[in-house]
Formats: sequence, structure tokens, C-alpha cells
Amino acid sequence: MSMNVQFLNPFLEAANEVLKAEIGVEVQRGEISLQRSALTANEVTVLLSMIGQLQGVVLYGMSKATACMLVSKMMGETITELDSLATSGVAELGNVLTGRATIKLSEIGLQTDISPPTVIVGAGITVSTLDFPRLVVPIRFGEHELEAHLALRLAEPTNNQTHVPLVRGLGARA
Repeated sequence: MSMNVQFLNPFLEAANEVLKAEIGVEVQRGEISLQRSALTANEVTVLLSMIGQLQGVVLYGMSKATACMLVSKMMGETITELDSLATSGVAELGNVLTGRATIKLSEIGLQTDISPPTVIVGAGITVSTLDFPRLVVPIRFGEHELEAHLALRLAEPTNNQTHVPLVRGLGARA
């Protein structure tokens, strides 16, 4: 299964708008690649799940230095350590980026919801997106880079079900 690049532009537009508003910089997109192997996380990775007409996972990877710089600009104070406040700020940035992208996705007819963000701190951690290939997009601003990983696909039609059906024989009684 291949990744549909129509999902890319809403995320790029969101990144440009949000980063310009939050830290006052224009972003540049690096070379896009498609990866099928498990992700080896950066020093800081924000993970959000998407459900609805578009399903999968969005990950934003960055160095600790980039995370601290982003949170410093957002909060208007110098952040040098990735403490609970900085981690919360990075999580919120991932939430805002993905939330803005979902608004743009809705404008092209794709209704999606996102999970609360999860922050993974520690380089070299393996994150598997299973059978979802990931579109990897470096987003550069100044000397910093945020790597967006989009492991997304269109949901199968489900007759408007908004829940996960129970499967007989797996411990659930219907």
C-alpha cells in the first residue's frame, strides 16, 4: 500500500502557518522520502493518532536543542532543559500543528479527529507503524529541523460506524 501524497500539503501548510505565528520563521521543506521500516525516534518525538476518514499516526521528531528553542520562542522565556514544562510545550506544538492540518484536511473533504499527544524522549527508540508506510518530510527553519512522519491512509467505509465492533471469540461477549 502506498502513501497518498494529497495528505502532505495540509501538514506543510499547517507547519508553515503555525511556526510562522509561534516563532516568527518561514519554513522550508526538505527532500521527501517514503519509509516502510520502523522509525528510530529522534531525541524528542511527538506522536498523535488520527481517526476518521483518514487514519494512522503523525510523528514529529526533533533534537532536544530544537525542542527547547521552539518552547522558548512559544513561551517567551529561555528554556534550556527538557523538563515537564518544556515537554508539555512540545506536546502542545504537535497538537496545534496536527489540529491545524485536520482543519485543512476537512477543507478537502476529509473529516478526522486526533488523539492527545504523546511525547517520547530518548533517541534510538523504535516506533513501529506496522503496515502503514511513512511519508517523511524534513521541515527546516533557520538552523533547526523538525521531521514530520505521516503514516496515514484513507479509512475503509464502515456504514457510518463510529465505534470499533467487538469480535466474537476474543474475550468479549456480544
